[in-house]
Amino acid sequence: MASHAHEHVAHGAHREPAPGDSGVGLRLLAFFLGIAVLGLAIFGFWAAVSAQRARSDARDAAAKAVAAPATAQAKPAGGMGHSTTASTPEAGSVATPSFAGLAPADAAEVAAAHKAFAAELPAVAAGPVAHVNLSINHEVMEIAPGIKYQAWSFRNGIPGPVIHVRQGQLVKVTMTNPSPMPHSIDFHAARIAPDKGFVDIAPGEKFTFQFRANDPGVFMYHCGTKPVLAHIANGMYGAIVVDPPAGTLPEAHHNYVLVSSEWYLNGPGLKQPAALDTTKAHQMTPDWVTWNGYAGQYVSHPLEVHPGHLARFYVVAAGPSLDTDFHIVGTVLNRGYIDGDVKHFETNVQTASVPAGGSGIFDVKIDKPGLYPFVSHSFASVDMGQVGLVKVGDVEGTMSH
Repeated sequence: MASHAHEHVAHGAHREPAPGDSGVGLRLLAFFLGIAVLGLAIFGFWAAVSAQRARSDARDAAAKAVAAPATAQAKPAGGMGHSTTASTPEAGSVATPSFAGLAPADAAEVAAAHKAFAAELPAVAAGPVAHVNLSINHEVMEIAPGIKYQAWSFRNGIPGPVIHVRQGQLVKVTMTNPSPMPHSIDFHAARIAPDKGFVDIAPGEKFTFQFRANDPGVFMYHCGTKPVLAHIANGMYGAIVVDPPAGTLPEAHHNYVLVSSEWYLNGPGLKQPAALDTTKAHQMTPDWVTWNGYAGQYVSHPLEVHPGHLARFYVVAAGPSLDTDFHIVGTVLNRGYIDGDVKHFETNVQTASVPAGGSGIFDVKIDKPGLYPFVSHSFASVDMGQVGLVKVGDVEGTMSH
C-alpha cells in the first residue's frame, strides 16, 4: 500500500506547490517582462531614428533634383560621342522655374540699342549656281533685352542668313565646322538622300553638297544632328526662299522674312549666360518665343510699309516644337499661301496656322497709316516676346499688344 502511494506522487498527476514556489515564479515573470519592455523601447527608438533619416534623405534628394537641371554638366548627345552645352534629361528630372519676362531695369534702352535682325528679303542669288557658305559657331548671344544665352548658330546669326534663290537654280552648300562638336544641315527645300547630303560634319572639317531648288516657296533649314531638339533649340535654323517664275505671284513692294522659334533656359541669363534646359524643351514650356531670334525686337524697330502698297511676309516656324499662328492686328491678310504653296492660296485670312517645320507666304495691303502689331495669336507666346509692329506710313510713337 505504501508502494502504490509512492508511484502516484512520482508520476505527478497533480501536485500542490510547496511553500515559497509562487514568489519565485512572480520574480521570473517580472524579469522576462522587463526584458520585453526594454526590447520594445530599443525597437521604438531605432524606428524613430530611421524615419527621421528617411525624411532627411527625401528632402535632400528633392533639393538635388530641383537644382540638378541648372547645374548639371551635359552628357554626350545621343549616338554622337561628343559633349554639348545642352543639359541632358535624367529620369525624374525637374525643369528649372520659368524665367519668362525677366528684364534688366534699362530694358527699354537695351532694346532700342539692339541691332534688329534684317527681316528684308535679300536679293536673289545671281548666276546659274547659288553658292551658300555657312560656318558654324558656338557663342554667347542676346535673345531678349539683357538676356544672354550660350547659342549655336549658322554664320554668327540667329536665325541663320536668309537664302534667296530662283526655282531651278543649283544650290551649292559648303559647311565649315570650327566648333567643338559635330553639326549638319537639313534643307526642307532639297530633294536629296539625307545620308548623302545631311551628314554630320566633324570638328575642324568642311563639307560640300548640292541640290537643285525645284520647288518654289519658303522653307526651313536647320541642323539635323542628334539630338535635333537641342540643335534647333540652341539656334541652328534659318529660311530659304525659292522664287517661282516671274508673274506667278503678284508683285510686292515690301518683302519680309519672319522665323518663329522658342528658347528654353536653365537660368535667367541676366548675370551669366543661360543654356538649354532640356526638360523644359521636352515639356514644350519655353521662357521666350521670338520672331527672328530676339524677343520683341520689331516693337523697338518696326517693319516699315507704305500705305496701299502690297507687303509680303514669308513666315517659317522653326520650333523646335511650337506652331505659330500668324496674325496682323487691325487688318485681314489678302492672300495666304499655306505651307509656301505658290499655286494655291486662301483669301481674306484672319489668322493662319504655320506648323513647326512648315511655312506660309502672306500678302497684305494696308491703306490707313498707323501701327499694326503682328503676332502669333497664341497670346502666351506674345507675352513671351513674339510680337512686332508694322509701321504703315510716317507715324509717331509706339505701342505693344
